[in-house]
Amino acid sequence: MSDRLFIFDTTLRDGEQVPGCQLNTVEKIQVAKQLEQLGVDVIEAGFPISSPGDFNSVIEISKAVTWPTICALTRAVEKDIDVAAESLKYAKHKRIHTGIGTSDSHIKYKFHSNREEIIERAIAAVKYAKKYVEDVEFYAEDAGRTENEYLARVVEAVIKAGATVVNIPDTTGYCLPHEYGNKIKYLMEHVDGIDKAIISTHCHNDLGMATANTLEGVLNGARQVEVTVNGIGERAGNTSLEEIAMILKCHKGIDIDTNINTTKIYPISRMVSSLMNMPVQPNKAIVGRNAFAHSSGIHQDGVLKNVETYEIMNPKDVGLDDNSIVLTARSGRAALKYRLNVLGIDVADDEKLDGLYQKFLKLADQKKEVNDDDILMLAGADTADAHAVKLDFLQVTTGMGVRSVASIGLDISNQKFEAASTGNGPVDAAIRALKKIIQKEMTLKEFTIQAISKGSDDVGKVHMQVEYDGSVYYGFGANTDIVTASVEAYIDCINKFKK
Repeated sequence: MSDRLFIFDTTLRDGEQVPGCQLNTVEKIQVAKQLEQLGVDVIEAGFPISSPGDFNSVIEISKAVTWPTICALTRAVEKDIDVAAESLKYAKHKRIHTGIGTSDSHIKYKFHSNREEIIERAIAAVKYAKKYVEDVEFYAEDAGRTENEYLARVVEAVIKAGATVVNIPDTTGYCLPHEYGNKIKYLMEHVDGIDKAIISTHCHNDLGMATANTLEGVLNGARQVEVTVNGIGERAGNTSLEEIAMILKCHKGIDIDTNINTTKIYPISRMVSSLMNMPVQPNKAIVGRNAFAHSSGIHQDGVLKNVETYEIMNPKDVGLDDNSIVLTARSGRAALKYRLNVLGIDVADDEKLDGLYQKFLKLADQKKEVNDDDILMLAGADTADAHAVKLDFLQVTTGMGVRSVASIGLDISNQKFEAASTGNGPVDAAIRALKKIIQKEMTLKEFTIQAISKGSDDVGKVHMQVEYDGSVYYGFGANTDIVTASVEAYIDCINKFKK
């Protein structure tokens, strides 16, 4: 009989800590429902003590999903645990995830403490959480750089205190795969009572080894993996859910099963990318747009003769069906609604569907084909309708050997404003005109342009960072006209300014 590996998804907690990728509660619920359909066992829904938004998100996600365990993160602090327990009150299956740093650098510089005191704090936190829930997970932060003998003492102590899962994070992504695998093996062999808890991996990708480390952990006895969709997360990200799921699916010699419905991978990958405005690199394993593309003549010849020559996975196994991705101006409302449902967007309101369909037709007239990313962009675009500052019109004159001129019209709380300016290029001219209306001290810190797919008629995505009053705000715009997309991204930042 195959071993069972539990999938703990932290897209909505660790993944959402990426600057500029924060989701609102409605968006988090969308992702959580897709994670439930995907088959994840545990959804880490947030860090409730960190903000009212996180607290409320854990509550609403608990109400929205049925069978996955809902997990809330805390520090080894009683107040954190109290708030987490309150946020989990509606969860059908609840878990508190508490812990403390165990490496010498954390103990000395972060906590100004000693090893014995850290063990006492770890035991106290687990026992306190156990008063609220039966399922308590303990994390030994920076376990990757924690000396194995001491780590084993910590793990043994928290299991005796009642921890049902013990998380061994490679917090800094420092471990080599064999080092991390040996660490898990050491714990499996030296911790008294290790059979009473599940050992979990949580690997970061700072050196590009998160998936390799996670796999080594599993092969050496870990039976829970903490992962994110598209591998998103702080710094270089976390272990990719889709990579672990497909490694285990493809390698029949590894007799370990998950509950993941891999055909749901592609839709949730696109949904997370769109909602978080975080592009998936084209060559990303499993879900990148080039993951199943073959441009080499030799490769194309081999694939045409037998697909297994160069493809170890069937694209349909990850939910990628080339025949169902593209929509055109001739597609009807039913086709659009179906594709939205496939991508996890439930549009039950006919009026909202009509509004999306009109935007779809407008985009379809500008483009030959409308793909999944375009559809997700349209589905998210209507949130801008409630913004105080909206783009009314934009006209730009530019060309080689002439200075660019832009005229812009803004709707600010239903009042109309217009301005014009010259600039060093069309985007510069448009933003200078915008600043004439929004008379604030703003500084553009970052400006990134990305095409969703390929082609001169493609929708361009623009990501911006604007500094205002000592804070940095992240904005996003998407349009077939890249100058318009740039202005929309800047306006998106302005709408987020603290009042």
